[in-house]
Amino acid sequence: MSSTPTISAQELHALLLGGGELALLDLREQGAFGESHILYAACLPLSLLELRVGRLVPRRSAPVVLCDGGEGLAGRGAARLAALGYTDVRVLAGGMPAWEAAGSTAFSGINVPSKAFGEYIEHEFDTPSVSAEELKEMMDRGERLVVLDSRPMDEFRVMSIPGGVCCPGAELVHRVGDAAPDPDTLVVVNCAGRTRSIIGAQSLINAGVPNRVTALRNGTMGWHLAGYELARGRADRPPPRGAAWREGSARAAERLAARFGVEYVDAATLAAWRREADARSLFVFDVRSPEEYREGHLADAVHAAGGQLVQATDEYVGTLGARIALVDDDGVRATLTASWLRQMGWEAHVVRGALEAEELVSGPGPAVPAGGAAPALVTPRELEDLVAAGRALVLDLADSRTFRRGHVPGAWHAVRADLPGRLADLPSRPVTVLTSPDGMLAALAAEDVEGDVRILDGGSAAWTADGRDLVPGEEERIAANVNDVWLRPYDRGTRVEDAMQAYLDWEIDLVAQLARDRTARFGPFRTGSCQA
Repeated sequence: MSSTPTISAQELHALLLGGGELALLDLREQGAFGESHILYAACLPLSLLELRVGRLVPRRSAPVVLCDGGEGLAGRGAARLAALGYTDVRVLAGGMPAWEAAGSTAFSGINVPSKAFGEYIEHEFDTPSVSAEELKEMMDRGERLVVLDSRPMDEFRVMSIPGGVCCPGAELVHRVGDAAPDPDTLVVVNCAGRTRSIIGAQSLINAGVPNRVTALRNGTMGWHLAGYELARGRADRPPPRGAAWREGSARAAERLAARFGVEYVDAATLAAWRREADARSLFVFDVRSPEEYREGHLADAVHAAGGQLVQATDEYVGTLGARIALVDDDGVRATLTASWLRQMGWEAHVVRGALEAEELVSGPGPAVPAGGAAPALVTPRELEDLVAAGRALVLDLADSRTFRRGHVPGAWHAVRADLPGRLADLPSRPVTVLTSPDGMLAALAAEDVEGDVRILDGGSAAWTADGRDLVPGEEERIAANVNDVWLRPYDRGTRVEDAMQAYLDWEIDLVAQLARDRTARFGPFRTGSCQA
């Protein structure tokens, strides 16, 4: 069997400058990826490849380049992709060590293209901001203001600015008139750090809202570092949408479209693009709220709340140069999202009337086929009996952060890509039972383990649904050298404030790194432009 073709670091750099379609996938776990990677590489751990590659790279004839740290993950991934039908796969020769040895720039962190874009926008637009101290003084004086938190509700509940309300990114133009109907009210936009604060504030400014708008510099982390208390467990939202601002948000969308050259297409054009999807990569995203999406969406549309699509584009779109179609109910959220994606260098279009033109489906979204042979299953009760009898070794394939929060009693943590080597360090038992949050990853990993292998039916979610508790902690059950998760500053157990400051400094420095790298496809911002 012939080996997988390779590509040199210099050749890959030239491809990135060329602007055509390219899926650049880094197959290391997220923690290792976060230490050093190529700007436009999407993190797709080999452990999760079959589960995620269909979403990140839907066209199986698209050119794919696989990257790793030089440890051989890319070669293993190439074989899996070939089995899945991908026909144009190459491996970066020498991995990241070769990339850096060639003098190319390496980036740390995750979601770097989006975070770097936020810093770039602040630099280009001179987006106004206030410090935590300035905002606190305004609050204490009783000034007329509203704080809009541009993160999703799950993040907002963890920590928020006291008095703030949750208004995720693409909802800002959609809902600002309800949250701040008086044009004399100052609108302050925040997130946990910088990116969504900057993009959110600039969204409202670009849309021409009548209020004065500013970002909260450094978000909730800046608030914490200033010594102020954060609110916890809140679920505040803007009031229900009013008829007056529905008209205002439509006009705001028109202004955004005119300024940034947002293009609109109809449902027939989307249907034609679907027929061309074997020759040109197509991503269809529904940018409405999770509740609206679950109620009814296009059969092939992936949910990507607009703010998150801009904040973490590399988690949704793994093919550079692809065509992106955005769907919503009235065009406001899709237009705002498209205005930013176009400035990021993506070909993004808004599909008008799609929700009315096609039959909708309800629920969580398109299923992702796992593939592989169907393994033997065990119920929670059967697993409990096997463990009690000393007959089962339980391996939990969730990421280590999830494992620390809670796992099946007696389970050991394992990274799928490290199997079967991990088994050599653990007690030997007649039966190996694999579990993961929903059981899908465990089912895929069954082929990586020899002997009597079974899967906890439904994964850890089924264990708790059966009324059983998960066990937190147990650090000794995690391999000492595991590096599968990139920890956010507030995920750390010690020196949290130092980590927060280092993170904020890192974000600010991204603009200088972009200048050294030269592959970014951002800007300029004149009407009709979507690519540098």
